[in-house]
This record gives sequence, structure tokens and C-alpha cells, in this order.
Amino acid sequence: MKGFVCLLLMIGAFYVVQGQPVAGSTITTQKQKFILETITTELKSPWGIAFLPDGRILVNEKDGEIRIIKGGKLLDERIAGVPKVYTNGQGGLLDIQLHPDYSKNGWIYLTYAKPDGDGGGTVVARAKLKGNELTNLEELFKATPTSTSGAHFGSRIVFDGKGYIFFSSGERGKKDNAQDLGNHLGKILRLHEDGRVAKDNPFISKPGAKPEIWSYGHRNPQGLYYDKQTNTLWNHEHGPKGGDELNKVEKGKNYGWPVITWGINYDGKPISDISEKEGMEQPVHYWVPSIAPCGMTMVTSDKYPNWKGNLLIGALAFQLIARVELNNGKFVAEERMLEKIGRVRAVAQSPDGYIYVTTENPGTISRLMPIK
Repeated sequence: MKGFVCLLLMIGAFYVVQGQPVAGSTITTQKQKFILETITTELKSPWGIAFLPDGRILVNEKDGEIRIIKGGKLLDERIAGVPKVYTNGQGGLLDIQLHPDYSKNGWIYLTYAKPDGDGGGTVVARAKLKGNELTNLEELFKATPTSTSGAHFGSRIVFDGKGYIFFSSGERGKKDNAQDLGNHLGKILRLHEDGRVAKDNPFISKPGAKPEIWSYGHRNPQGLYYDKQTNTLWNHEHGPKGGDELNKVEKGKNYGWPVITWGINYDGKPISDISEKEGMEQPVHYWVPSIAPCGMTMVTSDKYPNWKGNLLIGALAFQLIARVELNNGKFVAEERMLEKIGRVRAVAQSPDGYIYVTTENPGTISRLMPIK
């Protein structure tokens, strides 16, 4: 009997392994075939990814290193001059993005958890790259209050192409922060690209409110995308047990956490007895059970013609990519792809139009090579 049970376990393990996407294999989805091309499996927890004009790829490791991929290979050399980070739980070195006019001004933007006493808080900074070293580091913003919590830092950066940046800040595991306009936590924030507060931000004249706030009532937003074609800001955020959300983020609006939610506590107890309330926005789409969304891009590339205009959303818990179809800002359909690929941390479209995916533990970077 024991031998039979062991055989069943071995067979089950075989099929789990067999179900994982294999590097070099052809993946057939509803609307696109592609080859899964693995670039490296030697990272730890790659959080953000950016593409330099010279072909190099910069990869933020959560533990505080920026790695370099050149010619399709991960280099041993690291980027020097990276600021010290607060590595606790979900905190560390987070997003990395190039300024849209990087070829002219050379600015690279970072978000990271910065140490502050015994704790830390989310910071937005920018720097320039000289050789393989960051120089001219400028801290543009620091979320307050800081906390010793290792939970819910956010944090993604996007540019709207009009001189502004949007970025996300988690509520640090304290639910009530999200509804409090007197702090930066559980918010989407907006600044000029040089860090100045935008004078047309919605709460700039409200007494006691933080002037950087664009929207509030968010839990832990780890996906952000600005669609320049429609001037639409998209975010997704982690719910608790169930209730992950995809939102169309608009100026001054309240996205409800924790007053309304489609999720429950991890122990099964309710957080709120309502999921809708006047004056609070409903998500465009939500997930029950939680997929734990992280990383997001919209496909604009001609290389994936049947995916154009779709959002690609990574999932940590379900270890997949969710392809979300939209029509006039409304949810149409979802396809789940690359199931069991690993904990997807980032999904990005490179300047030459290819989709890249990072996973953590093990830390990998893969490229989706389309087949016509």
C-alpha cells in the first residue's frame, strides 16, 4: 500500500512538472502563439526591468542590486551607486523606469523602501547612469509616515508624456491609512517629473491633505500603466483573501479600501459587510480567489497583433499571466496563460516591441517570441 501511495505521489509530481511552461517550447493561447525564450534563471527576486537604448537591460533585485543583461546574458558586474534600501518583507529595491526622453536627459527613475530609524518608507528618486554607476541621485519624494511593517509598499512608476509621473504607495498593512488624506499610504500620487507638486492635483487646497495625492482608498497597488492613446491610468492592487482589483484611476476618486471590498480576511472573517457604497468606485474587474497581481503592461506592439490593447497582468499566487481584454474601458474577457511559470513579478514591453516576464524564487527573465 505504501508503495502504491508513493507511486501516486511520483505520478502527481511528474504531472505538476509537466504542466509547467518549458523554455524553448511553443505556447499556444487563444489568440497568439509564441516561443518561451528564457534569458536567465540566475536572479533572486527581480522586481523592476528597464531597457536602455544601447540594448542593455537593467533589472532591480529586491535585495538592493541592479543587475545588467547584455547580449542576452546576465553579467557578473552590478550597477554601482545604488542607494541603501530597507529590505523587510515586501520592502526593498522596487521599480525602475527610464524617462521618456532618456536619450536626451539621461534620467532613470527608481522606487525603493528607504531606511528610516527602525523602519522604512517608499521613496521615488532619479539618477543618471555613467558607465555602470548611478550618479546625480535626487530623492524626489518620500511617503509618510514610515513604518517598521514589511507589508504593502506598492510601488510602480509611470509617465503620462505630459510632464508628470504617477506612482503607487501601499497602505503598509494598516487599513485605515487608505482613507486618510493626511498621509501618503494607500494612494496613487502625482508629481511633476522633477518632483514638484502639481498645482492641479485634486487635494492641494484641502486643509490637512497631502498635496501629492491623486486618488485614495487603495490597498497595495503593484501594477500601474498609463495609456497615452486614451489618457487612461490603470492600476491593479492586491485584495486580502479574494478581492484583487483592476481599476481605472481617476482624479480625486476614492477606491474604497477598506470600507468596501470583494475580499475577506485571511482568517476567513469579514472585513466589511458591504462591497458597494455611493461615492466609492467599483473595480473594472476583480478576482475571487486572489491571483495576487503584480506587474502590468498594455500590448501596443505590432508583434502581437491579436493582443493589441490588451492588458497583461502578472500573478504571484497563481503563477501566471492574465490577459485582459477591454472595450471602451470596460472588462470584456480574461485568458490565463503560462500557468505555473512561477511567481510573476513584472511584465514589460521593450522598445522593440517584445514582451518580457520576470519571476522570483527562482529569479528568471523570459521573452515571449511571437509566431505568426
